Amino acid sequence: MGIPFLKAHGTGNDFILLHHKDVVGVDRTALAQHLCARHTGIGSDGLIVLEPDPECDYHMDFYNPDGSQSFCGNGSRCAFYAAHKWGMVQEEATFRAIDGTHHAHFEGDRIAVSMRNTGVPVMDEGHDFLHTGSPHAVLWVKEVSTTDLNAQALPVRHDARYAPGGTNVNLVALAENGIAMRTFERGVEGETLSCGTGVTAAALVAAHRHGLTSPIDVHAPGGDLQVRFVAEPEGFTQIVLIGAVAEVYTGIVPRP
Repeated sequence: MGIPFLKAHGTGNDFILLHHKDVVGVDRTALAQHLCARHTGIGSDGLIVLEPDPECDYHMDFYNPDGSQSFCGNGSRCAFYAAHKWGMVQEEATFRAIDGTHHAHFEGDRIAVSMRNTGVPVMDEGHDFLHTGSPHAVLWVKEVSTTDLNAQALPVRHDARYAPGGTNVNLVALAENGIAMRTFERGVEGETLSCGTGVTAAALVAAHRHGLTSPIDVHAPGGDLQVRFVAEPEGFTQIVLIGAVAEVYTGIVPRP
């Protein structure tokens, strides 16, 4: 018997979604490393297993392609899509992730997910920093599309300030109607077309540094998202990430 899966993406950030009953007894870390591989597996930016939770509608167990774990904003939006398709939830849900409890719901043809409250960004030499469920450095540039992402990101990715796990790195520029950005994502160790926690971090840093107000439109290579929030003196609350989710395909992969 193989493992049934659903592949979906949130603005180009793609994920493999599994039901817990289909991977009982399977090493999920090794499974993520195998299935997420672009050339020898299905290929994705992460693996998600939906499983029962005693206090919420479901638990989202998320793995990066290297097997490490963190919270994932776009992954959580895709997880809600899968949970709805599989009949686990209706039009809204509460779910648990590695960083706590979240809420998800439909907004027309988009999916919105609540993000954890944050403090104010750390304004440091060379870049800003904010943890939005996953750590994110924000580097301000004039034009994101023409800047060498790897050259800018790699020294910051492994900066000693963020040891031992390091940080994600985002190139961000002010745009006419919001911000534009690109993300070098840890665990993927390369650029992703979109990153939900990175989009959230970039928007909140833009609000703090440049005075942008909620909602902020964010333009990533994979598509547009929006971040709503309430700015408080001590940080940000009522943060919501909104964007499209699309199903790519379903299938069955051999058990390892």
